[in-house]
Amino acid sequence: MKKLYGISKVIFPLLIIGLIIYLFYAQPFGHRPIKFGSTYMTMNNDFYQTLNEPIANEIDDHNDILYSRNPELSVNNQVNEINNFIKNEVKVIFINPVDGTSTKLIRALKKAHQAGIKIIVVDSQLENSSNYVDCTIRSNNYQAGVLCAKELMSKQKSANILILQQPTAISVVDRIKGFENTIKNNKNFHIVDKINTTGQSENSYPKVQKYLKQGKNFDTIMSLNDKTAVGALAAINANNKSSKIAIYSIDGSENIKKMLSTQNANVKATVAQSPLQIGKVAIKVAYKLINHQKVKKEIILPVKLITSKNIKNFNITGWQ
Repeated sequence: MKKLYGISKVIFPLLIIGLIIYLFYAQPFGHRPIKFGSTYMTMNNDFYQTLNEPIANEIDDHNDILYSRNPELSVNNQVNEINNFIKNEVKVIFINPVDGTSTKLIRALKKAHQAGIKIIVVDSQLENSSNYVDCTIRSNNYQAGVLCAKELMSKQKSANILILQQPTAISVVDRIKGFENTIKNNKNFHIVDKINTTGQSENSYPKVQKYLKQGKNFDTIMSLNDKTAVGALAAINANNKSSKIAIYSIDGSENIKKMLSTQNANVKATVAQSPLQIGKVAIKVAYKLINHQKVKKEIILPVKLITSKNIKNFNITGWQ
């Protein structure tokens, strides 16, 4: 019995020491997890899921905490999420705004900023944001529209164009502006109409289908993003118009790239942006802000045109 007692006197302290060493390396003493919040206009889009991945991974590597939320295209939901981030005392908010011009949303973000929270906008912009947004990270959306227009004019002698847009998203407004400014001096290219969408295929499908059934005359679609383009394509196929309407889009999603790789009759081009790169830059900026380092107020990432001719240079099974 005495022998067992003596052994336990040796083993027990060793176990305690081992536990302390483990805890030291697993979670360094003195580390208080930093809290982050992310809210993107909708998580029903793998673009935002992909954008969030490098952010979540880096935060996890730092043993910090990320609250990821989904406003489901509702400004009110997004405002509530921001207010909850304030209550949870997050240090940084990553946001893709449901409506970049919303007074309610801007008011909530100003409140967060006044509470000392850093605000990082991704893949879009907010109106008059210089005094409450710390950094905006986005693709060159204007140039994306320009590239679509130039590709269209190089492939077609003329076009009657239906634009699928989302006026509440400033990034989309810039894309459409780039497209329109590029074609406006060519009298052979006409914008016949614009349809407002939410950027989702389930929303664009019925709207384009209704437009087709009205017998409107158009032969080209300029789509704000690939999700919207997929819905439009489904409507075209449902109305047996597959050989008559060309589609130009923006995103570089897996679905559209696969269609380009098989030379789909309708899909002519998409302009690729990189949600992975946006996410990587965003989390790098976030930790710099936390450590009181200077960052640029705006970081604009380049975009690339993808067609059936250069699709072999791109990964078609995921995002670039």
